[in-house]
Amino acid sequence: MTRIQRATIPDLILVALTALVWASGFIAIKVAVPETNAYWLAAMRVTTGLLVLLPYALWKGILLPNSKRMWILVLGMSLVNVVLPFILISWAELSIDAGVTALLMGTGPFLALIGSHIFTTDDKLTGTKFLGVVLGFTGVLTIVGFDVLYGLGRANLMAQAACFLGSVCYATAGLLVRKIELPPGRLAFLALALSTVLLIPIAFFHDGPPPTDISQNAVLAIIYLGVFPTGFAYLLRFHLIRKIGYSTFAMGLNLIPVFGVFLGVWLLDEPLSWRILAALIFVVCGLYIAQIKRGESLTEPDTNE
Repeated sequence: MTRIQRATIPDLILVALTALVWASGFIAIKVAVPETNAYWLAAMRVTTGLLVLLPYALWKGILLPNSKRMWILVLGMSLVNVVLPFILISWAELSIDAGVTALLMGTGPFLALIGSHIFTTDDKLTGTKFLGVVLGFTGVLTIVGFDVLYGLGRANLMAQAACFLGSVCYATAGLLVRKIELPPGRLAFLALALSTVLLIPIAFFHDGPPPTDISQNAVLAIIYLGVFPTGFAYLLRFHLIRKIGYSTFAMGLNLIPVFGVFLGVWLLDEPLSWRILAALIFVVCGLYIAQIKRGESLTEPDTNE
């Protein structure tokens, strides 16, 4: 397993870009899901992402795992990185509000910190990392409002459990990515291919045939989801996890609810509040502090696509 490097400013900018792209995906989901249902939306966006990466994979050459163990890792990563969290979180959001969802997903960096400490040799828990995660989680609390903590007690317990399990899935997938010896681009293509094969039958079984009377806005939203939050963002995700480690990458995901509110201000003319700016300061400070006194890696990461 390739050793990680200290995150540079360009790396952190890419982390923030990934969070921004994923945040924009929630707006597209709101446009498309009423016309497609959650299962078909997941299948359609993953299939679109697969088609986006297909020319790249054909150009570079499709690489397949060379052992049974590696196939199991790739299949397991595809399940916990795409199939299960897409289904769990979509189902959960039918009965819990966005604030509770953001808070539960904000546990991801804590899970990443613990998992990386236990299962890797070069991404260990440090005081500055822990402080960075705490600041990031505080930023999430600031943006959704501290009163959302009371909502945890009133909201649907099963839906909350499903959302938290989705966060566990993402943390597990982040750890598996570092154990798979495939270039990030080809790995992203293979993960989307396997996920497409799994999600289409699941959507047929749960929702019946795919919807055919989809509006132009919903079609554009599905295309956007496939190209950017799925295809492009997954390339960045796999590249960054391999280079800077999952614990650092996961801390940047606390920017997702912050960017989500910023996009609401920009696109939906929602008011800009002090909470947005305070949350952004917390998350950015957390990312910066987490890098203090981290040792340099001993080897360069293999990011050859």
